[in-house]
Amino acid sequence: IGSFQTVATEFRMLDADDPDGDFTVIAPRERGHEYRVDHVGDHLYIHTNADGATNFKLMRAPVATPGRAHWTDVLPHRDDVLLEDFQLFNDYLVAEERHDGLVRLRVRPWDEPDAEHYIAFDEPAYLAYVGQNAEPDTDVLRFGYTSMTTPNSVYDYDMATRERTLRKRTEVLGDFDPDAYTTERLYATAEDGTQVPISLVYRTELFTQDGTNPLLLYGYGSYGNSLDASFSAARLSLLDRGFVYAIAHVRGGEEMGRPWYEDGKLLNKKNTFTDFIACGEHLVAERYADPERLFAMGGSAGGLLMGAVVNMRPDLFTGVVAAVPFVDVVTTMLDDSIPLTTSEYDEWGNPNDPDYYDYILSYSPYDNVTAQDYPHLLVTTGLHDSQVQYWEPAKWVAKLRTTKTDDHRLLLKTNMEAGHGGASGRYERYKETAFEYAFLLDLAGVTSTPAEEPEG
Repeated sequence: IGSFQTVATEFRMLDADDPDGDFTVIAPRERGHEYRVDHVGDHLYIHTNADGATNFKLMRAPVATPGRAHWTDVLPHRDDVLLEDFQLFNDYLVAEERHDGLVRLRVRPWDEPDAEHYIAFDEPAYLAYVGQNAEPDTDVLRFGYTSMTTPNSVYDYDMATRERTLRKRTEVLGDFDPDAYTTERLYATAEDGTQVPISLVYRTELFTQDGTNPLLLYGYGSYGNSLDASFSAARLSLLDRGFVYAIAHVRGGEEMGRPWYEDGKLLNKKNTFTDFIACGEHLVAERYADPERLFAMGGSAGGLLMGAVVNMRPDLFTGVVAAVPFVDVVTTMLDDSIPLTTSEYDEWGNPNDPDYYDYILSYSPYDNVTAQDYPHLLVTTGLHDSQVQYWEPAKWVAKLRTTKTDDHRLLLKTNMEAGHGGASGRYERYKETAFEYAFLLDLAGVTSTPAEEPEG
């Protein structure tokens, strides 16, 4: 049994042969200690950040004596590698690691640790992940793989022979050819010199690195959620119309390890915003983007990112889509009757503390709207959103309408049937995506795909 708080964990275990017995606590709850447990053979294996293991490490303990006094290292902590997950087999240990922003799958035989190897992936930006592996008595690992050019794919991998077999790949209707697209990995330099990764994709025949392509930059950067370079069939409609699509892996996510998250939360939150701005500037400077057709998008906490960025650098982006944006941070975080608020103190800080109040107030999008020109804005919300209530984006839009000095588009679209996740149902979701893309394509002056344009 596991119980969880934002920065603390506790697990208890019971022998399934003795269901009426007493549960044993593996490690008592301790603020700042996060761990999880799995089991094979006579040992428990513990994924833990104990003893300063910021990027986590793997330890083990005998089932008979599971307390921390008996924990020993299996995979020690490393400053440059985040241990995200692990999978146990009778003969193998598989570790899911994140290094330099990319996931690696490490295969180690129990009886010959020095013979370990990493599964090779060839693309510069991708996502790999351990799949469902319920049977420990096997040499076959099931894992998933996707990239910005490769639909989600499921492989079986023989850990002994190192042969992989493709079992399933998501079908893409039409004449989709992955070889028609190119994905790249770039790095932008932030204000403090930090190198911020950018993953991007474009249709090869429509791209020239001369600063003429429209580009959409997507970002999130909160809760330690990593934005990985995965595939989207809907995104092809942008790429096939000449757009470059880029993901800014800003601080506040966990792409570069747990310190990357810590550097983008609480009193470091502004790093998220300045990182995103640096990514936009870099894409223009390196001529991946037309400076007059650079766009940005983010949702929820990524909508907070959008709101902060347009206050800080309203000149950088031509148009911005802010989906269910968390933009009234001070007011919301002061209302502890909202179920999410108190647990969110570990992410944003408690504004009842003057230091956090002043810091949050200094970036909260609603509180920092000023009399200046803003980009074209599409703001979306849902009437039944319980995470970012509809009145947050509504009052932000109202203040922008009253205060801003331009005549650019400012649209508020409220889905009267949806919650935080947007419309329910595949086709309804595609309609929402089409609306957002139409907003961007119209601002970019794109009215057809190259295949639809008349010759001459």
